[in-house]
Amino acid sequence: MVKRSRIMVFLLLIVLFAGLMGTTTKGILDRIKLGLDLQGGFEVLYEVKPAEKGQKIDKDVLASTAEALDKRINVLGVSEPNIQIEGKDRIRVQLAGVTDQKKAREILSTEANLSFRDVNDRLMLDGSDLAEGGAKQTFDENGKPSVSITLKSADKFKNVTKEIVDMGSPNNLLVIWLDFEEGKDSFKTEIAKEDPKFLSAPRVSQIFNSKQVSIVGDFTIDEAKTLSSLLDAGALPVKLHEIYSTSVGAKFGEQALNDTVYAGIVGVAIIFLFMLLYYRLPGLVACITLSVYIYLILLVFDWMNGVLTLPGIAALILGVGMAVDANIITYERIKEELRVGKSLKSAFQAGNHNSLTAIFDANITTIIAAGVLFFYGNSSVKGFATMLIVSILCSFITAVYGTRLFMALLVHSKMFNKKLGWFGVKKDEIHDLKDNVDTIDLPTRFDRFDFVKVRNKFFIFSGALTVLGIIFLIVFRLNLAIDFSSGTRIEVISKEPITAEAIDKELKALNLDAEDIVLSGTNKDVGVARLKGVLAKDEISELKSHFKDQFGAEPNVGTVSPTVGKELAKNAIISVIIASIGIIIYVSLRFEMSMAVAAIVSLLHDAFLILTVFSITRLEVDLTFIAAILTIIGYSINDTIVTFDRMRENMQKKKRLKTPADIADVVNTSLRQTLNRSVNTVLTVIITVVALLIFGSEAISNFSLALLIGLIAGMYSSLFIAAQLWVVWKNKELKKKGVIQTAKVKRKSSDQPQV
Repeated sequence: MVKRSRIMVFLLLIVLFAGLMGTTTKGILDRIKLGLDLQGGFEVLYEVKPAEKGQKIDKDVLASTAEALDKRINVLGVSEPNIQIEGKDRIRVQLAGVTDQKKAREILSTEANLSFRDVNDRLMLDGSDLAEGGAKQTFDENGKPSVSITLKSADKFKNVTKEIVDMGSPNNLLVIWLDFEEGKDSFKTEIAKEDPKFLSAPRVSQIFNSKQVSIVGDFTIDEAKTLSSLLDAGALPVKLHEIYSTSVGAKFGEQALNDTVYAGIVGVAIIFLFMLLYYRLPGLVACITLSVYIYLILLVFDWMNGVLTLPGIAALILGVGMAVDANIITYERIKEELRVGKSLKSAFQAGNHNSLTAIFDANITTIIAAGVLFFYGNSSVKGFATMLIVSILCSFITAVYGTRLFMALLVHSKMFNKKLGWFGVKKDEIHDLKDNVDTIDLPTRFDRFDFVKVRNKFFIFSGALTVLGIIFLIVFRLNLAIDFSSGTRIEVISKEPITAEAIDKELKALNLDAEDIVLSGTNKDVGVARLKGVLAKDEISELKSHFKDQFGAEPNVGTVSPTVGKELAKNAIISVIIASIGIIIYVSLRFEMSMAVAAIVSLLHDAFLILTVFSITRLEVDLTFIAAILTIIGYSINDTIVTFDRMRENMQKKKRLKTPADIADVVNTSLRQTLNRSVNTVLTVIITVVALLIFGSEAISNFSLALLIGLIAGMYSSLFIAAQLWVVWKNKELKKKGVIQTAKVKRKSSDQPQV
């Protein structure tokens, strides 16, 4: 008897979730903070150095410096700055949405050490003599902008002015400096310049007995306001040396956001259509749970008060592919159980049970890679890792528990007991349960392929690719971005097609020489120039202003010092090593050591192939490329784990493995059974990646391309490298012992294989 109440609950849940998401999504999206790459702004990493000889840089000094920087940022009106202390002597400042990046840079890096000196540069008063909050922007008697400051002691100022008066003309000048550098700055040198470094040098003809001092210079109103704000915020207790910076124009950010969101919508829509057409009723359930998954991710990210970056959006979109994978694994297992003749209810229960271990193991190994990215990543890469971890957790919840909930309502309604075609199973494929057919005996569309037999051909093919890759890497090397090689990167955007000659001409007008200039964009309207040296903040300001006048938009400018470049390269290598070790340990515990080593060899094969392609094509290798490599490690191991999980299950069913033929049979059967799932999963993820490549932001095109290559290589290596290496090693074990020893499976089962 059909239980219509289950169908009603199913429909009511859909209406409930649709209503909840429809009424709250806009508010969640409005609250989520966008990163620099999505709304413009800039990021700078400072190395903290002593302001005086003997000063120690400890935790307290770093904390007080971060507090002083926070006060200065308030002057800019930036509502949510991100200031982080890194290591023993570094502070990272991220200012998203700041409109005047030149002003922001100046306010942050200016030490704001005010000092009053005589003409011989002898210190008379300094910032410690200023009353707290005593600086104001005012106007002098001629109506010119000035800065009025209040001193702590009128008597001290009286004594100072008396000393200056006693020096007599023409030396009775009180020189007011900002950030005077001992041994470098001198009044007698600066006075001869057209634009001296000191603020002003008023003549003192009488003794003043007052706390009020007016600083009059050649200020604009904005300059006077900035100076007064800096003085109120207080001097920095240290010197700040800029070792890394990147800036993104608002126009770049807005375009990147729109392009990537559009790419995501296209990719997800195609995935939904594929799932509906291929899996039918379960496909509909997948579309529902995937919609909930996307909503859940945004909700969790909002609760975390996270910052959404461009790679973060890419991680969200790619997460859809991972969530689909869990659905596909479950649906394929349910279809297998239906084909052996089980009832819909029994097939549903068995399919869920058998798919859970594969989904769990695959997600854990991906989390290992994402976790390494988070701890060793930098800014936007860390944002990508955060989103990837959230995506994995949310996909597990929705794809496992959400899918089970909706599917259970449909299955237990009994409406579809005789309508197995709704689950993608044809009548002529279903066996009678009395025939006692096991899933291992079911025919597949890939039965004509003997994967094990041709393994040597693929070993030779992969070996040849590896040798060629080594040659190409030696000859061409990698086109390292400034992230790893240090220098300055300038990204120019134009409303019309741009030429390398035009960019080079404007750089030469600023006395700058580019190492290389690369054009990109659909209409060749984006150009990237790299310079060897690290530009100073004044040079960056001049460059941004000049290029805005010439091309209509401020360029993105990034600088990396040699020290930071080496550190980033070292951290990238450490990330890959730690991720690999973590995966080896986990796979060894869950499966066996030979499987773990085979998996890592296939991962290194995939990573090396991507490096080779980037070497040949001369595409830039930057921080997001490392994120792509580690993501591929996660995806590739995901595919390999699903294959190994089926091999483990089939070994348990075989009981004894006596000959190489037994080993080959287990591997071939497992690969044939999982290949349909592998193709469908990779296809859905490739859809999202291709959408990102075609419609997404230019800023992550290299990232998307690396993912595309890695996904294809990952499926290849799972079939023809990882599984086949295990065959070779297992055969060697057979020859050594005379009788094969079955895998040391860690999975609990009452039906363990025997030796």
